[in-house]
Amino acid sequence: MNHNTPITPRPLPLSPPTGCAQARVASADQLRAQGVPAAEVAAHCRPGGWQQLLPGVFLLHPGPPTSEDRLRAALLYARRTGTLPAQGPDAMITGLAALTLHRFSSAPPLTALDRIEVLVPRTRRLRSTGWVRIVRAPESPEPVELTGLPVAPVARAVADAVSGLTDAETVRRLLTEAVRGGHCEPGAVVRELSRARLLSRPHVVDAVDALLAEGRSLSEQRLYEMVREFALPDPLWNVDLRLPGGPHLGGVDAYWPDQAVAVELDTRAPRQDDDELWTEYTRKREHLERLGITVVHLTPRKLREAMDQQATVVRTALMAAPDRQPAAYVVVLPR
Repeated sequence: MNHNTPITPRPLPLSPPTGCAQARVASADQLRAQGVPAAEVAAHCRPGGWQQLLPGVFLLHPGPPTSEDRLRAALLYARRTGTLPAQGPDAMITGLAALTLHRFSSAPPLTALDRIEVLVPRTRRLRSTGWVRIVRAPESPEPVELTGLPVAPVARAVADAVSGLTDAETVRRLLTEAVRGGHCEPGAVVRELSRARLLSRPHVVDAVDALLAEGRSLSEQRLYEMVREFALPDPLWNVDLRLPGGPHLGGVDAYWPDQAVAVELDTRAPRQDDDELWTEYTRKREHLERLGITVVHLTPRKLREAMDQQATVVRTALMAAPDRQPAAYVVVLPR
C-alpha cells in the first residue's frame, strides 16, 4: 500500500434509530455517539459511499434517497437533539408532505415534492436549507404519528400548504377535501388560516367561502340523517321565525311548532368579526327563549362524532314541551 491507495472506510456497526427498520439515515450526533469521528464520516462520504443530505444529516448508503429517507432526514435536521424521535413536539412534518401522509388525493406524491416543510416551535433558531423549509409556530399542535413519523394535524398542515400556493383551484381542492373527507371541521381549517394571516389573500378567501358552504351542506345532511335514523318527528326545515306583524326573529335549521323547539347549527368560522357574529347569535337565541322557544345548539363536530347523543338532546327537549309554559305565537316562513 502507498499514499495513492484509496482508503476503504470500514463498515460501521450502527444500531438503527428508534422506529427505523434499517439505519439508512443518521445525524452527526448519532454517529458521534456511536464512536464515529468526523474524519471517518468524511471518508465514508467519498463518491460511491455515504451522502450528506442536509447539514449534519447523512444517508448511509449510495444511490438516491427514498421519500422516507428525505422525510427522516428533514426531521433529524430540525430536531433539537439530533435524534429521532425526541421528547415532545420538537419538530413534525407539515404542509403538502403531511397532507400526502394523511392520504389526501389532492396532494402530490412525495416523490414529486421539491421541498419538505417541517414545523418547529417559534423559539428554535433554525434556518431553511436545501429542500427543507422551516415553519415556525407560536404553539406547536400535538402531532399525529403516521408511518412512524410525527405529522402535523390536517388543519395545521393545510394552512402551511396554502401559505406557499398561489393557484386558486389547488387551494380550493385541498380545503374541500379536508372537510369532505372527514379529516376536520371547517372551523378548524379557517382558524389555522386566520392564525397564519392568510385570509387577506383573495384566492384563499374565495376557497374559504366554498369551504364553509361545503361544511354547512354536510352538517345539514347529518341533521336530516339524525332525524330519520332516530325516528324524531319531522320538523319544518330551514325556516324564518317572526312575530305576527312584528320583527324578524331569525332563521333556524329545524323547527317543531307544536313543541316550540328549534335546532340551530353553529357553522360559524373564526374571522375578524367573530365577536360581533357571536353577539348577534347570542342575542337571537336569548330573544327566542324569552318567547318560550327552546333552542338546541348543535355543532358540526357533535353531529359527526356523537349523533346519537344529539338526537337524545333534541328528543328530550321535545318531550319536555308539555311541562313548559306555552310559547308565544310566531309566524313560520320558508327561508
